[in-house]
Amino acid sequence: MKCAALAFLLAAPVFAQAPVLEPLGLALENHPYPHPVHFFPVTVEGQDLRMAYMDVAPTAVPNGQTVLLLHGKNFFGAYWTGTIQALTAAGYRVVVPDQLGFGKSPKPDIHYSFELLAQTTMALLDRLGVAKVSVVGHSMGGMLAVRFVLLYPAATARLVLENPIGLEDYRAKVPFASVDTTYRSMLSPTREGLDRFYRTYFATWKPEFGVWAELAWRATLSGEWPRGAKASALTYDMIYTQPVVQDLPRITVPTLLVIGQADRTTLGRGALKPEVLATLGRYPELGRRAQTAIPGAQLVPIDGVGHIPHLESPERFHQALLAFLK
Repeated sequence: MKCAALAFLLAAPVFAQAPVLEPLGLALENHPYPHPVHFFPVTVEGQDLRMAYMDVAPTAVPNGQTVLLLHGKNFFGAYWTGTIQALTAAGYRVVVPDQLGFGKSPKPDIHYSFELLAQTTMALLDRLGVAKVSVVGHSMGGMLAVRFVLLYPAATARLVLENPIGLEDYRAKVPFASVDTTYRSMLSPTREGLDRFYRTYFATWKPEFGVWAELAWRATLSGEWPRGAKASALTYDMIYTQPVVQDLPRITVPTLLVIGQADRTTLGRGALKPEVLATLGRYPELGRRAQTAIPGAQLVPIDGVGHIPHLESPERFHQALLAFLK
């Protein structure tokens, strides 16, 4: 009888258990970046902080120009890996900060503003001896890029906006939510919910895109996640309460808009009625309106691509970017 039981166990199929994901440090301490990460000391509201950044030298003959890459809200500098490679191979120096509240930078409880983030970014460039940059901003980084250009036009050579949010004033249709309410909603996400959320960024899903949802989930497993959730709520409030669409006509530097035409990103998606949601995040229309608003702006629409062209269609994005920078 024992032999029969043993034979059954040996013959039974072995079902692999789902891997247990390791918590990710709130400053992504145990997640490698594609290039060495340095830290720039800043003091904000009496707090001594260290802003993370990558400073990547050209791999081809240097052309003497520097490009600044500004990440979106639910990402950080490492997702620019392919763009860094394309730019450095064309002779550009590339500076990629993690803004305060994101990535390997600290998550302080401060009053976040696009002016503050622009000032700390400019202070970093001053420390690095960079007098003039071409600024590339994606998503929330596009809103920051607009503020940076308006504050420091003399330091900006060119501006590239890749599917920026903020091309419409969300306050007109999205209900206000207090920081406390947003914080509570971000405190206990589910893995499935994060997976669904990150899938909305892409028109055509590829398995390799899943890493971004996985990293976001692992961050919530950290014992420090409440601090991360608070910083996320504060930066959401920054986006909602500090629109930039009204400032587009004030941009005076050469500007390129690269717009994935399948993008429908908007704030407050889960709180909106379907008929209201259908009127927001219409990027083909938003891109054309922004081109009209920004004096002399160029527009490159990319069909069949969602919110992140540099991940979903890197060849077309980098072709447009390099052509404009040259």
